[in-house]
Amino acid sequence: MRKHLCVTLFAATVAMIACAAWSADSTTSPQAKFRVGLVFDVGGLGDKSFNDAAFAGLKRAEKELGIVGEYREPGEGAHREAHLRHFAKGDADLIIGVGFLFTDEIRSMAFDFPRKKFACVDYTVDDREIPENLAALTFREEEGSFLVGAIAALKSQTGKIGFVGGVESPLIKKFEAGYTQGAKHVRQDVEVKAVYAGVSDTAFKDPQKGKELASSLYDAGCDIIYHASGSTGLGVFKAAEERNKFAIGVDRDQSDEAAPGVVLTSMTKNTDTAVFDVIQSAVKGNFRGGVISLGLKEGGVGYVYNEKNKPFIGEEIHRKVEDLKNKIISGEIKVSKMPSK
Repeated sequence: MRKHLCVTLFAATVAMIACAAWSADSTTSPQAKFRVGLVFDVGGLGDKSFNDAAFAGLKRAEKELGIVGEYREPGEGAHREAHLRHFAKGDADLIIGVGFLFTDEIRSMAFDFPRKKFACVDYTVDDREIPENLAALTFREEEGSFLVGAIAALKSQTGKIGFVGGVESPLIKKFEAGYTQGAKHVRQDVEVKAVYAGVSDTAFKDPQKGKELASSLYDAGCDIIYHASGSTGLGVFKAAEERNKFAIGVDRDQSDEAAPGVVLTSMTKNTDTAVFDVIQSAVKGNFRGGVISLGLKEGGVGYVYNEKNKPFIGEEIHRKVEDLKNKIISGEIKVSKMPSK
């Protein structure tokens, strides 16, 4: 009888330990089950710029945080809302829209699904309420653009530099504004010519249009052109190659998208880090909604100075630009979001 009782107690103890172990396994690895749905901006995966940077942030989160990531390619108009709703109605814990075009749809979606978390890269901030479950990720692109504008003005031989934007919107105007202010700050007589690719979403994915616009600017005397136009900018690089001129990339180091020596520098916008950080905050339980502003001080934007472009920029210009960077961070230099009239 005692022997039977001991066996019974032993079996019960083993069962309890096994149950406890299973319970521990099921509660100590929530990251493996955390799901993120990401919807790309116009241009989609492979744009060599904005979307690819967001994708890099998602992949990093998969590797380092163990999340399950899924993405959807962009569509026109209502397709954006459909992609977001697909994730929101499914098992995604966090839904990310990449680009300012998602602002209205993702805001409405956050109200419709209060138990889900949302984030929007380049959210257009206005006077409307932002739901507590929506992180509005914004960048002070004007600050990074100020620095590459200074580089362009100091490097220009003709005293004329250009800017090619995608859609003429408040967001892209920030790039133009900073670029112009930086150029004028270091060289008051410099002339900045700005053109835009169009008014619809396709303006961010039209390399042929980018080449045409850049060619006209180079023909008008500009010897350096900065673009903020998605894959349309690939056409800007092609025009620069053909005319043996400089171009300036955007969002990430784009030096590999053109022949060596064509991309003078790039204004970096660390979308990959922003996407990773918002995913990490949600996974760790410290997600917060509202506006999150990222500039030079936070490492959200910057510019490229490395072994590839050092010979073209030079240490003297680099020192001047670093001084400007520090003055922006300290608040001594204020950069406006809108071009002066």
